[in-house]
Amino acid sequence: MPTRGSSNIAEEMAEARALPAGRNLLFLREEELRLAQDLLFFGYRDFTAGADEILATLDMGRAHHRVLHFVGRRPGITVGELLGILGITKQSLGRVLQPLMSDGYVVQAPGESDRRQRRLTLTEKGVALERRLFERQRETVMRAYREAGPVAVEGFRRVMRGLMGEDAQASLAQLERPGAEGSRR
Repeated sequence: MPTRGSSNIAEEMAEARALPAGRNLLFLREEELRLAQDLLFFGYRDFTAGADEILATLDMGRAHHRVLHFVGRRPGITVGELLGILGITKQSLGRVLQPLMSDGYVVQAPGESDRRQRRLTLTEKGVALERRLFERQRETVMRAYREAGPVAVEGFRRVMRGLMGEDAQASLAQLERPGAEGSRR
């Protein structure tokens, strides 16, 4: 016969599993939040390091990588849509996009129904570079996912979505849409 204590523990564990993530924490101390911030900073640094090495050999940086990534994910994306995803000004995008176009990584074409639209697509050269950058980072993510396991991966996704604002969540939802252009690699 189970003891009174063991029954209560089992019930509490079942209740904790039923609660949304984070509800079973008694409180979030400042040191825990600082650790989360440290993890984000160091994780991002090391996640981008391999791609940064490749980009540096081409006199490019992370802004170029972001453009290559999102144009690759959404071939035919308009400049306006890209501005919204990146959350930058036209001037800032121009400084990054112009060299990508003149070096043959991205092409721009007018929209079919609205000729004022400027639609962006990667060239073969752009696809090859974006793929190379992706493969470099894919190894890092795959290793981390394997070590953490599926429950932790789902928790990570929930936390990252929780960190995003509404605009970022909307952009992500559009990328995750079944059949979305460029959403499969």
